[in-house]
Amino acid sequence: MPSVRSSPRCNPMETPGIAYLIRHSSASGDHNNNNNNNNKRSSRFSVLKVLKLFPMLTSGCKMVGLLGRPRKPMLKDNSTTATIFGQRKGRVSLAIQEDPYSMPMFFIELPMLTSALNKEMASDMVRIALESETKTQRKKLLEEFVWGVYCNGRKVGYSIRRKQMNEEEANVMQHLRGVSMGAGVIQSSEQSGDGEITYMRARFERVVGSKDSEAFHMINPDDAQGPELSIFFVRVH
Repeated sequence: MPSVRSSPRCNPMETPGIAYLIRHSSASGDHNNNNNNNNKRSSRFSVLKVLKLFPMLTSGCKMVGLLGRPRKPMLKDNSTTATIFGQRKGRVSLAIQEDPYSMPMFFIELPMLTSALNKEMASDMVRIALESETKTQRKKLLEEFVWGVYCNGRKVGYSIRRKQMNEEEANVMQHLRGVSMGAGVIQSSEQSGDGEITYMRARFERVVGSKDSEAFHMINPDDAQGPELSIFFVRVH
């Protein structure tokens, strides 16, 4: 994957409603670093590093076969599943599920290309922030529709949450049903495009700061050290 560093600043992260979420993320990171002092020479494998295998994987999603399809969800109570995917030359989509078998409870097509997001993932810390400026509190946070999207401090545009996926997106989620984590390439079912869809799926710890702020922090397998990916949701009144 191409690499380029980006600024770690993220303006929406400075809002009071999401400050708790950042503190939780930083505290968790410090705690994990202390616990791993005796394991500095251990494997540094992480889900994001698997993204570098994209050019080596053929279509047909070999990672699905390697990871297997467990019959029961393997996530902790405070964990969810998030999948980031998209055609190499198309826009990237984000799906959040309670577990790998359920339908997405949140689905959105982000206003950025898959290639652009892959470049951002070269940095040690990737923060994606979705900010809603709704004036009502009747809906739950993840039920809001219109979102301003930021990536590592830069506003990349607006997106609208979708209640339903199109046929191509549904095929991807069905293909990955039961897969708890991994990365790879899936053959696209559409005739248009480049014919391949890259994806990354991982477990995320869900942290609720308030009714107007939530965060999802990626859990690296076996507490392995690696790049951090966090997705923040905040509602600004």
